[in-house]
Amino acid sequence: MTTDLWAEVVGQDTAVAQLHAAAAAPIHAYLLVGPEGSGTREAARAFAADLLAPGTPNDELDLLHTQIGAEAHPALHVVEREGASISADQAREVVTLSVTSPPEGGRRVFLIVDAQLLGGVGPMLLKSIEEPPPSAVFILTAEDIPANFVTIESRCVRIDFAAIPESVVANRLIAEGIDSELAALAAANAGGSLNRARLLAGDPHVGARRAAWYCAPDRLDGTGAAAMAVVAELLSGIDAVLEPLAARQSEELQAFEDQVTAVGGKVRKGDLKALEARHAREQRRVRTDELRSGLVTLVSRYRDSLATGGDPAVFVKVADSVQALCAGLAHNPKESLAMQALFVGLPRLA
Repeated sequence: MTTDLWAEVVGQDTAVAQLHAAAAAPIHAYLLVGPEGSGTREAARAFAADLLAPGTPNDELDLLHTQIGAEAHPALHVVEREGASISADQAREVVTLSVTSPPEGGRRVFLIVDAQLLGGVGPMLLKSIEEPPPSAVFILTAEDIPANFVTIESRCVRIDFAAIPESVVANRLIAEGIDSELAALAAANAGGSLNRARLLAGDPHVGARRAAWYCAPDRLDGTGAAAMAVVAELLSGIDAVLEPLAARQSEELQAFEDQVTAVGGKVRKGDLKALEARHAREQRRVRTDELRSGLVTLVSRYRDSLATGGDPAVFVKVADSVQALCAGLAHNPKESLAMQALFVGLPRLA
């Protein structure tokens, strides 16, 4: 049975319809814009499968979908930043590959993740994106469109994704066998991300972790010792989130090997390496997302204090400080030091 990659795109009927229509007569580049977890990456994989399927023998379609679902197909090239932005070496590799013949079939697909963070390599890729050979199609995903990205945006067909409604996320979790109460809690804390909701649904400590962030100001006294102790505890909670993710990834790796074998394919070392690299990137992203979620909860504590006579200036100060820290997470700072600096300066609540 062929894997239905489109089934992983939830609550995005308009975007899915646009991509289905585009697959029949694709052009050179597409830009999928939406918040993290809205399904842009899942849609990009499903769209890539539709683009690479023509000409594939029927008895090899199952293998093609399995490989693309794992981002391990030889004609699908996934480009994802490892630091603050995509590197010049990565950009040069894309430029080189885009003008070479596909390894199999008649088409190559380039998936550039978080394209809004291309940074200084955007001009290097512009020519390849706007005028690739007929055999190359670019799919870019982006959470937003910064000012320095509008030129590349203008060379692509833009398709917008919205954050998945909380009710849609909860219903999907329930359909997957999650208890309705846990599904509601996970959806409420997922920020419109189905991937994050699934992770939280498998984590029995999500409520306690949120409470720890919310109550953190009560444990601060302005000293570095108190800040260090609270930060260490909160970061330890984030480490615990990665345990169920690692277990799920191990299951995915085994399932990939089983599926490839079941449809008559051979698991290649390069495929496994690609899947393991994606897993490492997922762990980094989940850690950053969990940290940001905790910081949002922290800010909500100061916001809620306004109802009992809290100082609005204090709330604004905390919100600004947290926003600055969140912005800096893209540059991979030393988390513990950045957190300690923030917590030492947090105002005490009455």
